[in-house]
This record gives sequence, structure tokens and C-alpha cells, in this order.
Amino acid sequence: MSTDTAFALGLLALVGPRFSNRLRAFVVTIAVVDDLLALLVIAVAYTHHLHVPALVVALALFTTIFVMMRLQVRGGLPYAVVGVVCWIALHASGIDPVIVGLGMGLLTYAYPATREDLERASSLFRDFREQPTPELARTASRSLESAISPNDRLAQRFHPWTSYVIVPLFALANAGVVINSDLVSRAVSSPITIGIVVGYIVGKPAGFLFGTWATERLSRGRAKAPVGWGALTGAGAAAGIGFTVSLLIASRAFTGQHLDEAKVGVLSGAVAASVISWAIFKAMARMPYRRQLKLLVGRSESLIDLSDEVDPDEDHIRGPADAPVTIVEYGDFECPYCGRAEPTIRELLSQLGAEIRYVFRQLPLSDVHPNAQLAAEASEAAGAQGQFWEMHDLLFEHQDALRGQDLVRYAEQLGLDVDRFHKDLTRHEYATRVARDVESAELSGVAGTPTFFINGQRHQGAYDIDTLTRAVKAARARGLVAA
Repeated sequence: MSTDTAFALGLLALVGPRFSNRLRAFVVTIAVVDDLLALLVIAVAYTHHLHVPALVVALALFTTIFVMMRLQVRGGLPYAVVGVVCWIALHASGIDPVIVGLGMGLLTYAYPATREDLERASSLFRDFREQPTPELARTASRSLESAISPNDRLAQRFHPWTSYVIVPLFALANAGVVINSDLVSRAVSSPITIGIVVGYIVGKPAGFLFGTWATERLSRGRAKAPVGWGALTGAGAAAGIGFTVSLLIASRAFTGQHLDEAKVGVLSGAVAASVISWAIFKAMARMPYRRQLKLLVGRSESLIDLSDEVDPDEDHIRGPADAPVTIVEYGDFECPYCGRAEPTIRELLSQLGAEIRYVFRQLPLSDVHPNAQLAAEASEAAGAQGQFWEMHDLLFEHQDALRGQDLVRYAEQLGLDVDRFHKDLTRHEYATRVARDVESAELSGVAGTPTFFINGQRHQGAYDIDTLTRAVKAARARGLVAA
């Protein structure tokens, strides 16, 4: 029934299009729902004797876990104790207790770190730096942890155990099958093996395509496929890779020789699905460029993450106004990471200048960079005299010298009206202008710098020249298809 998400994503990374983030997100969504339904089938179809009192106890314990999470009870021990007891109660009820793990996983949600949490953590860390006591160390450590979602913390903490111990043990315990001539001869003609293989290599792609088509028709076009039909077909084929939950279901449904035949079907279906997915994407790669883009990208509308659209009258812009790709950066002149990104942006503009409109917006992180706010106001004061970008470049060249006297010296170097510039800084004339950018950053969910938006969509991941170039080309490709 279900797709093994990790194997499917790994295959798409190897054979799928380079700009397939949306495709991978779509596959993850389908696979999560797929696994959820498969585990619910285990709970319903393979429960033969239901003990109601034990089930009531299990539900009460699971509700307790939910309440503990809502009350932000910290520490793993309380959850471990209640979770284990809930597992025992559900097992006693006759329902497969694997549902408990699924439920707790769904409750452990993920969310981005907020700016308020980061500012509180940095403030506590400064207190510890000034007075390094065990109490302040514990407080700062807890604040740092609480800024990150439980999902991210647990994923990082248990990743080595799940990847290198638990999953391999599961594979050894469930996937092992002795391949010999007798089993092969049985599997070739076995309705179990044939049914599983056909279900994976035919049913999965058909389900992807029909489900997407039906959704578009029923929603009258309001819900569109996030990628093209060719990419959906290739992803549907990749979804035919079943392993963990598939073997779990097989172990509940079959025993003895029939179980061996089912395992052969799951493993054979995974191999066949991989080959078919590779062949689909390989065939599309040989098509004319525009045809290939239409099949891979499709015509779905892009989700816009940027709250405030670019305003040529207000924003600071480099590059042609009619460029097909717009990059918006929220930056901090004192941020070392912004300083490292700035040469990359220059190189990108040099290589793809005609295709890019670059916008810089202010996000001074004053809690960690004491000179950032004044530097931002200085750039705006210089912009009022027509030299924003010249001041922008100087500030990034001298990130270690951003005090008031340094800023006045840069104004002299650029030939600005120094008296006017000095008055603007003293009166904080452009603090409101900077605050407007900060507000737009908060509305767009930006907590740190540098943060990039490409055609309104937040750029996730690295910002080296190769990664940004690929992101720009992908945005350009989506624009060509939409046109």
C-alpha cells in the first residue's frame, strides 16, 4: 500500500529534475498521507478481537500526551513513560500499537524559529557571557533549545539511532528472504507477488495522476498540480518503492511461503519502479526545452512567501526593471554571513545581469549587532542623496568599522553633503524607513539574515553561487512556462 518516503526521495534526487523542490514536497505530502492510511488499515483490518476498556485507557493516555504538549511540558522522560504505558494499553486492546508512534510523531510538529525567541536566546547568552554561572548556562541552554521546534530537536538527536540502528534492524528482521529456484518459480506465478508488483508499478502512477486530475476537476481549477504532468508521472512511478510500512502490512497479512512471496513482490516492485521512473525522466530530458519545461514545471500558480511586493518607488533596486527574476534580500550590514553572501550576489549579477532584479531590504539584528541599526540608517541617508548602493558597498567592505565616526568618514569619501548626513543620523531621520523593512520581514516570517526571496518565494538552503544560479534558472524556467 504505502511508499517508502526516504527511498522515493533518494531516487528523485538521482533521476528527477534539478529544480524539483516542489515535486519532492508533493511526494512527501502524498507519502505521509499514504503511510497514515496504511497504518489505519493495520489498526482496522488486522484487529480481530477488540478489548474496549484497554482501548479507553489508551485513548485517555494519548489525550494526556496531547495536553502535556499543549502545556509545554518539557523533558523526554514524562512523554516516554506515558507513551510506553499507552503502547501497552493499545496492545492489550488488540490494536497494533504502532499507531501510538504515528500519533506521537504527528503531535511533534515543526515550526520556524521566531525572531522573539531568537532575541530572547541571544539576550540570555549575553548574560551568561558577562557572568558565566551554572544557573545562567542552564537558562541560556534551555532558551536556545526552546527556540527550535521539538520536531527539529528530536530529528537531530535521534537521527543516528534511527538511520544506523533502528531502520537496519527493521530491514534485517522483516526484509530477509532466501532467494532460491523454488521461491522464484512460485513468485513468478504467485497472485500475491504479481498483485503487489502490478499495484506498485501501475497502481501508484495511476493513483498519482487520477487523484491529481480529479482534484483539479472537482475544485474547478482552484487546486492545481504543483508540477507538470510529466513530473507527476515520474514521481508516481518513484512512489512505487515500498519497504518499511509495506513489509509491516505484509507481515500482518501473510505467513510462511505466502509472506516470502509478498516480500519478493515488494522488493521486485521497488526495483521495477526505480527503472520506470528513471526511464520517464530520461525520456523527458531528450525532449525540446520548452516541451520539457511544460511537462516538468506545469502551469500551477506559485505560492508567494514575500508579504510586501517590490515597489520601485520605495525599494533599493539593482538591475533592469523588466528582469524576469527578482531577488529580494533581507540583510544586516554587520552580519558576517551577509558579508559572505554579498560577493556571491555581485557575481550573480555579473553573470546573469539581464535576467535579475536585485532588491536589498534592511533587517538590522540589533540584539547581536550593536552597530547594525545605525549602519542601516546611514545607508538610507546616503540613498536620500542618491548614493545608496555606493554606501551599501562601503559598509559591507568595512563591516568591522560601523561606528558613527566611521559612517561620517564614508560619507566624506563618497562626496555626500556631510552636514546633512550627520544631522540625518543624529535625528534618526530614517529609522522609520528601516522599521518598515523590518516589519515586512516579520510579516514574511524572516528571523535571521541573510534571507532571500526569489520571485516572491523564500529560498531555502545555501546561498553559494552555484545554488543561487540554479534557483534563478528554475525561477526563469517557471516564468517561461507561465508565459
